[in-house]
Amino acid sequence: MLNDLFTRSKTEKTTCLINVENDRMTQFRWVICILLFFATTINYLDRQVLSLTWSEFIAPEFHWNDNHYGTITALFSIFYAISMLFAGRFVDWIGIRKGFFWAIGVWSVGAGMHAGCGMITEWWIGVSGKQALINETNVLVVGKIIMVSVSLFIISRFVLAVGESANFPAVIKATAEFFPKKDRAFAQSIANAGTIVGAMIAPVSIPVIEYNQ
Repeated sequence: MLNDLFTRSKTEKTTCLINVENDRMTQFRWVICILLFFATTINYLDRQVLSLTWSEFIAPEFHWNDNHYGTITALFSIFYAISMLFAGRFVDWIGIRKGFFWAIGVWSVGAGMHAGCGMITEWWIGVSGKQALINETNVLVVGKIIMVSVSLFIISRFVLAVGESANFPAVIKATAEFFPKKDRAFAQSIANAGTIVGAMIAPVSIPVIEYNQ
């Protein structure tokens, strides 16, 4: 009888501890969900910077036309699609925490590399300042500016694509691991809403930032 009472008491304590822990984890799950939302928002915000700035700010500096921009964006899509084939396996292998750490780190480096394309092009061509690139009229020099700048942007877009491709595999894996079945679809919808929010924020924020530089 004493053994039964001891077992029952131990079971009740264990159940109580599990319930308390589940309550804590449930609250933390939604914190994770919000972080996934913001990561997805930044993901879509970053990838739209080029499309919103190239015609008015970037093309005059590097003497681009539609073909140059189209080549860069097409290659980004190819890089992104191919990287997706390996991103999921990478996240499965390394885990969500480390996977997201590396993904955000890589795509942040890729985003930052875009800012350095102008400086490297100036150094490569041997001129100083954005205006010098814009005012260049020599056909050979202009061709060199185009070649160098397009190549640098392709490299930058490749790094960005590799990093960003891991976002959705990591989001899906996170919702599967941290959320019970009854909450997974809702959590996934919140995280995926970042794609729309990022797409909405970009057109009203990026040009303003560029104009005020």
